[in-house]
Amino acid sequence: MKTKQNKTEMTRRRFIASSAVATFGFQVVPRRVFGANSRLAVAGIGSGGKGRADITGAAKAGADIVALCDVDESRADAMFKTHAKAKRFADFRVMLEKMGRSIDACTISTPDHTHAAATSMAMKMGKHCYTQKPLTHDVYEARHLTRLAGETGVTTQMGNQAHAGESIRRAVELVRAGIIGNVTEAHIWTNRPIWPQGMTERPVKADIPKGLDWDLWLGPAAERAYHPAYLPFNWRGYSAFGSGCIGDWICHVLDPSYWALDLGMPTAITADTKGYDPIKHKEFYPKGTKITFEFPAKGERGPVKVVWYDGDYSIPRPDELKVENRKVVGTGAVVIGNKGKIMHGSHGAGGCRIIPEAKMKEFGRPDQKIPRVRGGHQKDWLEAVRNNQPAGSPFEYGGALSEIGLLGMIAIQRTWGEDSAGRTGIRLEWDAKAMRFTNDEEANKLVNPPYRAGWKL
Repeated sequence: MKTKQNKTEMTRRRFIASSAVATFGFQVVPRRVFGANSRLAVAGIGSGGKGRADITGAAKAGADIVALCDVDESRADAMFKTHAKAKRFADFRVMLEKMGRSIDACTISTPDHTHAAATSMAMKMGKHCYTQKPLTHDVYEARHLTRLAGETGVTTQMGNQAHAGESIRRAVELVRAGIIGNVTEAHIWTNRPIWPQGMTERPVKADIPKGLDWDLWLGPAAERAYHPAYLPFNWRGYSAFGSGCIGDWICHVLDPSYWALDLGMPTAITADTKGYDPIKHKEFYPKGTKITFEFPAKGERGPVKVVWYDGDYSIPRPDELKVENRKVVGTGAVVIGNKGKIMHGSHGAGGCRIIPEAKMKEFGRPDQKIPRVRGGHQKDWLEAVRNNQPAGSPFEYGGALSEIGLLGMIAIQRTWGEDSAGRTGIRLEWDAKAMRFTNDEEANKLVNPPYRAGWKL
């Protein structure tokens, strides 16, 4: 069995852009200067699954797809055929080292647990990065990538793709218009999981299918035997690889409130689960969770409580909807102010409305104050690269938004099911500046878990 090593030990030194990568055995490559119509050379790390959409979006936005990387040949076969001229790789480390200056930018669309390793190496080599949400698998990784983006100066974008859409901008403008007064709460939810959760035993060993490099798929995660229960999608329910429902969806449904209210970081997080034992179920996420985040007052707004629901926890239907005999949307949020409420679907879509309906008709539409994006999230990123300006959801923004979900993930793993006193979870107190919990050392171990030997940031 290979030993593990802590990521912090390899990234302790703060470095500046001109010397950072050399510290880790790489050389910073000067980036090309682009014009408004420049063709960028893009490599896709993770070419099947979500990677198809990200790579296709980049190609439609005027990028040349020069390399494709995937550990599963059959999963990526369609993209290999679509971009037949692109060079193919299984290991992103080999791809980046061999192609070097031939690559300007990368899309990273792998499972959560390999986002940080791939993105970190690409940024150190001067590559602009578009990385899927959640940005990383643990809190330390999110901070690392955010810091590295600033130090290298590359243009970054987290793949919460609807952030570039019309709906979220309208939702933010509606909240900021003040029609519901001072916001005190936001209740957000998703209809997921749509993959298995709540398991109690790790799957048994199975034969590795032809074309899959299982060791590369594991990446920095601890060694374990292959089983088809993990692939290609159900890895989200396993804590070693995914971030559960909250990691998968919070970057979408919290995004409007996070943006509109400038929430920042919570100071306390508490998770409720049903029948979840953190020892017995340690490797798995529960069938449902309710997680409460406490955000402190900031600027002119007061404190805000955000409550997340998934699986077998359902959001209480607002009284206004009961009177109107209307249902809540399948995935979305209710934002509560001292003068009213706003309901919207995921990403701010699904009919962003003031409730009750009469108040919406009275108010109409908010004034348009946020610039609109043409062409989608990938184009927004590539245009930002060409113009040397920040994209709409850079790692500074996406990393913090992801961190909230990752803190919720830790809170889930610090619950034990309802005890005789009716308690279900520890109220974790978070010191964002110090990046640690002040009242639970076991939770602190989950902030920066170790990597498998041979993998690093």
